[in-house]
Amino acid sequence: MRTKLRTGALLLGIAAIAGTARAQPAAPPPIPRPTFANVAYAPPEPADGKGHLLDLYLPAKGPAPAPLVIWTGGSAWLADTGKAPAWWIAAKLNPLGYAVAGVSIRSSRQARFPAQVHDIKAAIRWLRANAARLNLDPARIAIMGDSSGGWASMMAAVTGDVPALEGTVGTRGVSSAVQAAVAFYPPTDFLTMDRWAPKPCTPGLSLAEAGRTGGFCHDNPDSPESSLIGCTIQTCAAKVEAADPARYVSRADPPILIFHGQSDPIVPHQQGERLYQALNKICHDAIFVSLPRGLHGPASAFLSDDRLREAATIRSTKAQGCVSTPPEPYRPDWTTILDFLQTALRLPARPAPAARPPARQSRPASD
Repeated sequence: MRTKLRTGALLLGIAAIAGTARAQPAAPPPIPRPTFANVAYAPPEPADGKGHLLDLYLPAKGPAPAPLVIWTGGSAWLADTGKAPAWWIAAKLNPLGYAVAGVSIRSSRQARFPAQVHDIKAAIRWLRANAARLNLDPARIAIMGDSSGGWASMMAAVTGDVPALEGTVGTRGVSSAVQAAVAFYPPTDFLTMDRWAPKPCTPGLSLAEAGRTGGFCHDNPDSPESSLIGCTIQTCAAKVEAADPARYVSRADPPILIFHGQSDPIVPHQQGERLYQALNKICHDAIFVSLPRGLHGPASAFLSDDRLREAATIRSTKAQGCVSTPPEPYRPDWTTILDFLQTALRLPARPAPAARPPARQSRPASD
């Protein structure tokens, strides 16, 4: 009898352990490491700066050169570490055959505008100039970024035909044009940010505090925007307007996709929307995804968090026929990015996912 009890207890213990094991969530995939890290696309400025470095994540080598997606992360222009967050893009895109470059540009503490535009363009030129040896497709380059990185991506996208903004950083004599661009919650018109903010400016509020409560002051002399331009923005409107991507839009620009949260406490929703409207007015290929509950990032949550994606909408403009679609209910996810890149970069259609076998019908237990 004791043997039976011990055996039964042992079996129950094994079953409990097995049940616990099944209940454990799957371990997240490892963070990808760059194939080439801390590559200098231009000499450092200053000497110990990181603003002229990039990380490159290459996919498994295929028969054809890989399309390239450049990512530069936001920091309110306060840091030169924009390449660091690129791993989450590489984790999604490398398995699909895309190369990913994480690019850092100089902070406002290191250089004033337009140095940051010169930097991102220099990175594009370096990558295109070295495309052959890295097995990259120089004719299929997209750029992405969030917040101030989204601003940099938009400035690069709409000034490919503006020689005055090429600068003299790094590689010369190569095009800095891109073929597609994506921005998450980009600042655009600095002069209207306080006017359109969800809450009135609260003097002395830090970015971290404003991220929780709103009320950040963009017009202040020490704001990120004033620091970038080099003057209190409301006192030097002409300089500020030169940093507005909407000023440069033209039909020569690549297709553009913009995401913005209506509840963004740092960069008002109007900032991304007005750039979309500027593209809409010239009948340019553009898409605007609006998330009523979206905050100031993180960008990955805009593609995965059900709470933030609730009641999201999409609207678009097509150059062919100048057709605009009004806002429609939409649920953004990674397919949004992939479909946009496939169309904008003129890539072959992705194979459809394999159909799952029908679920097996369980038989009712017999009496």
